Amino acid sequence: MTPAYTTDMFYFLSKFIPLFVYPLGLACVLLALALCARRRRRWQTRFVAVALALLWIGGNRIVSMALMRSLESQYLPDATLESTPGPHADVIVVLGGAARAAAAPRLTSEVRESGDRLLYAAQLYEQGAAAHILLSGGTTEWVESSPMPEAQDMADILAAIGVPRGALWLESTSRNTYENAVETQAILKRHGATRVILVTSAWHMPRAYAVFAQTGLEVIPAPTDFLVTQEDWAYYTQPDAVVQLFNLLPTATNLSFTTQALKEYIGLCIYGLRGWL
Repeated sequence: MTPAYTTDMFYFLSKFIPLFVYPLGLACVLLALALCARRRRRWQTRFVAVALALLWIGGNRIVSMALMRSLESQYLPDATLESTPGPHADVIVVLGGAARAAAAPRLTSEVRESGDRLLYAAQLYEQGAAAHILLSGGTTEWVESSPMPEAQDMADILAAIGVPRGALWLESTSRNTYENAVETQAILKRHGATRVILVTSAWHMPRAYAVFAQTGLEVIPAPTDFLVTQEDWAYYTQPDAVVQLFNLLPTATNLSFTTQALKEYIGLCIYGLRGWL
C-alpha cells in the first residue's frame, strides 16, 4: 500500500471504529443484538441490560466529570504567560476544532464550543506573548462537510476581532492531532521557529502536548476551554441528597463529556502504539 493510502485508511478507521466503542454506539450494537436474539430471552435480556447500563453510567454526571477532570488536571494554566509582559515564544499554535464554516444560513465563520482556543490565542497575542499565530486545521472528510479548511475559518474569526492578517500563519492540510504536529513543525522549520505556545482545549492537551513535543519543538502548554472547574467538582461531590439524586440521572451532555474523554484516552493508546508520543 502507498503511504497516502495507508494514511487515509488509518484516518478512516480512527473515525469509524471508535464509534462502536463509545457508550452510545456500543449500546446501539447491543440493542441490535437483542433484536436478533428474540428467541433467546436470557441473552436478549442481558444485551438490553448492558446497553442500558452503558447509557446510564456514561450519562452519569460524576462519571463524566471525573473522566474529563482526569485529563484537564494534567496541564493547568501558567499564570506567567499573562502576568509577565513580552514574548514567551516564537509563535502561538492553535489547533483546529474551534470554528464552523461560513456556510448558509451562516453569514460568517462562527466559533464552536471549543472557540475559547481562538479567544485565548488572541489574548496572548495582544499581550505580546508571540509575534505570530499559527492556525492548524484542514478539512475532515466523512465526519462533517466543510467548504474550506478550518484554518481559514479560524483566521477569519481572529481577523474580525482585531488580530492582523499579517500575524496569522495557516496550516490547512491536517486532519487529526498527529498531522497537526507534523504539518505545523514543517511550517515552523521554514520560519526558523522552535519555541511555541500550544493552545488547545484542556482535555485535549495531554495528547496534543505529547505529539508536538515528539517533533522536537519546545512546547509551552496553554490549555483553555476547561469543562470542569474546581467549583463544579466541589459542588457536585458534596454530600447533598438532592444534588446526588440529579447526579444519577443520565443526560446527553454528560454522555457527550464521557465520550469526549474516552476518545482522548483511546487516542493516547493508539498514538502510543504507533510511536507518535
